[in-house]
This record gives sequence, structure tokens and C-alpha cells, in this order.
Amino acid sequence: MALAQPVAERAADDTGIDDLVRLTAADMARVNAMILSRTGSDVQMIPEVANHLISSGGKRLRPMLTLASAAHFDYPGEGHIKLAASVEFMHTATLLHDDVVDESDLRRGKPAARMVWGNQASVLVGDFLLGQAFKMMVEVGSLVALDILSSAAAVIAEGEVMQLDAAKDLKTDEATYLAVVRAKTAVLFAAAAEVGPVVAGAGAAERAAFSAYGLNLGLAFQLVDDALDYGGSSQKLGKRVGDDLREGKITLPVILAYAAGSPDERAFWRRCIEEGDVQDADLATAIEHLARHGAITATLERARGFGTAAIEALDGLAPSPFRRALTDVVGFTLSRTH
Repeated sequence: MALAQPVAERAADDTGIDDLVRLTAADMARVNAMILSRTGSDVQMIPEVANHLISSGGKRLRPMLTLASAAHFDYPGEGHIKLAASVEFMHTATLLHDDVVDESDLRRGKPAARMVWGNQASVLVGDFLLGQAFKMMVEVGSLVALDILSSAAAVIAEGEVMQLDAAKDLKTDEATYLAVVRAKTAVLFAAAAEVGPVVAGAGAAERAAFSAYGLNLGLAFQLVDDALDYGGSSQKLGKRVGDDLREGKITLPVILAYAAGSPDERAFWRRCIEEGDVQDADLATAIEHLARHGAITATLERARGFGTAAIEALDGLAPSPFRRALTDVVGFTLSRTH
């Protein structure tokens, strides 16, 4: 098996997801139509809240993983459409819930649903979307796909609780943080990529390859987000730069900088993260501390490592336009740092 080209060498060329969007366009149109139909309800607030977030943008990367991984095996059926819509509903539900837990004001550059309709509505509409997701999974008729996605939902909830337990705790180490990211973010990427081969009738090795690809892609995706919050743009983030600091979030750059910091620097992080006392000038100070200890660079190195693992996971699969497009997604994920 040939080794995949290192991500660091590929990222300059593979900075888009145009091929993935083009290859899945027809199926995504069907997914989008299904999403709109399944948000319908006689309770007026449900479609209002759901469509506020669903229509606000986002690249729909996770459902495209499901569509592309099924199409790689020339799947001729319909099940991947409902599974892709289920994945997007699961993701949307977690965003609605996350914004309540994190007390976030913005999501995808718009006021978070909780700011418009309140916390209660956001939680309950998220629950509605999860219910609709599971209905569609059942309709597909694959117990294996249902098991993968329902297991992912349970792990995501565990990850939320793990994050809550570690909130504002600067004793959190890198291994603990990566376990949270794996559960909260990467597991849904893995499930989205694996259910395509399942419904297409692929074998265990192919399923494992796509699952590993999704898991490592999800880890890389989140670590890049961690870095962007201290040096990206609000347009790329869909929220204000520095929100992680203002919300007292423990992310990998902070973990690395705190571990290497001087006593005065550690006191700064404790004031901002653990005590929640963040002043206007503190974001600039935080960025200085992160730069001094190479914390952003180290975080992006970890992301590139996971990206390389994602590409290598697909290395044993037969060539196809979909495999190439999924490889390009890794470059896109890492290119968001530019």
C-alpha cells in the first residue's frame, strides 16, 4: 500500500470542496428537499427555529460525506438520501443545544436561535430534529446504519457532558481534550462517512476505512477551529474571533500555552478561563502568549497529522472521483487557516 502524500504538501493545491459539491449536487438537492419537508410541523415555532439555522448557510459537509461514500460503491438506491438528511438533522440539533450550553450569541454569522426564540425553544426544537432523524433512519431499514448513527448520538451526548465536566478547568490535559473532541465532533464525521458504505453493501474493510477517514477528518476540523478562534476571521468562523476565550473554553492552544507558561502567564489564563474575567485587551494578550509558546503552530501540526491519517485511511480503496474529492476535503479543512 502506497503512503498518501503528506497533507502539508497537498494543502496548497487541495483547498476547495468544489469537486465534492459538484459530484453530490443532484443528491444534495434531494437531501435539501427532504430536510425542508421534515421540518414541517403544525407547531409554527418548530419550522421557524429549525429553518433559521438550516437556511443560514453551512457547507453541509457531513451529509455530503454520506452521499459520496455511498456513491463510491455505485449505490443505486435511495437510502443514502434519508441517511444524509438524518446526519444533517443530528448536526443541527447539536448546534442548537451547544449554543444554549455555551450561551453563544452568534451562529454562522447570524444571531443564534436562542437569542431570537430563547433557550427552551432551541432545546426542544433540537429534540424534534433528533426525533425526525431517527424516524428517517428507521425508514431506511438498515439496522446496521441505525446502530452506527444512534451510537454516535449517544457518544456525542457523552462528549457534551465530558466537556461540561472539564469546563474552565485548566488542569485538563491534551489527551482529555482530544477525547472530548473525538466524542463531540469527530464521531459524527465518522458515522456520516461509514453509513454510506453500509447502505451500499460494502464490506467490513471498506466500512472501517471510511469510518477512520471521517474520524480523523473530524479531529483535524475541530483543531483548525481551535486555532482560528485566536487568529482567524469572523467570516470563516461564523462567530466572533475570541469567543472561546470570552466563554472560558478549554481548547488545545490554551492547554499547550498554559502548560508552557510562566507563573504570570498562568495567572492570566486562570483569570480569563477559570474566573471568567476577560477584559477588552485580553484577546490580544492571549494571542501573544499563544504565539510565544508556538501553541497555534503546534495545534495546526496536530491537525495536519490527523489530516494525513484521514487520507491514508482511503489509500487502500479503489480509485474513483468520489475518493479523490474526499481526499481534497482534507486540504480544504486545513486551508481554512489561511
